[in-house]
Amino acid sequence: MDKFKIAMQYAMPKHGISRLVGKLAAAEAGSVTTSLIKAFIKQYKINMSEALYEDPAHYKTFNEFFTRPLKPGIRPLTEDESIITHPVDGAISQLGDIVDGQLIQAKEHNYSVQELHGGHEEDATPFLGGKFACIYLAPKDYHRIHMPIDGTLRKMIYVPGDLFSVNPLTAKNVPNLFARNERVVAIFDTKIGPLAMTLVGATIVASIETIWAGTVTPPAGRDVMTWNYPAEGEKAIHLKKGDEMGRFKLGSTVVLAWGKDQADFLDSEQPETVTRMGTPFANIK
Repeated sequence: MDKFKIAMQYAMPKHGISRLVGKLAAAEAGSVTTSLIKAFIKQYKINMSEALYEDPAHYKTFNEFFTRPLKPGIRPLTEDESIITHPVDGAISQLGDIVDGQLIQAKEHNYSVQELHGGHEEDATPFLGGKFACIYLAPKDYHRIHMPIDGTLRKMIYVPGDLFSVNPLTAKNVPNLFARNERVVAIFDTKIGPLAMTLVGATIVASIETIWAGTVTPPAGRDVMTWNYPAEGEKAIHLKKGDEMGRFKLGSTVVLAWGKDQADFLDSEQPETVTRMGTPFANIK
């Protein structure tokens, strides 16, 4: 059955299906939308008591529901400046050292930080010998992405690609998954050095958004595109730890990377560890 599921992913028109789902999720369909949201809540056992608006009827579209804000204070932020915090609610897929430029995807499957960041050596070199973490956001999770440390945005890279599912089954069976799917890479300057946050698209992920650029995809592009940002001045983008930096419309994956000798993960952080935005993730050296 697993082989059949993977084969179907190779065969199906993933971009077409994802864009169709995106249009449906953006539609204001009144009671139909509310019924769909209620069914989704029941299916995935979503805790609506955490949502700022608990009533499913509040949301005009499925996208509004999926990117719902949480109540103030529901995710207390670790203020300790020596701590890097979890950027999202989810579960750790893999984490560890970036060895010879390679990140672990699953047993017997690696991928390169250079490919992940769009193919340019200059966007990979600062992370060689550093650390990475891949966090999977399931459909039930809160889908806004937050800063794990104060940072100044220096570059955003859009990388076109496929739209395979990013669930654990696919990660174990599709080589180079996170470096072949469509993605948006944000590279920040921080007090400990460079930090990369890669937002990876997936099947039926309707869009990837950032707070500074809005919707980056769709529409899907054919070429790698890069935007550079100043470190200072009126157009500089400075974000504090805990600030929202982006969001997914339907679930996906975030890959964090930082440079050598910047920070070490807490001993409690292991594959399959459940993460909550704002809680401790790594100690700054």
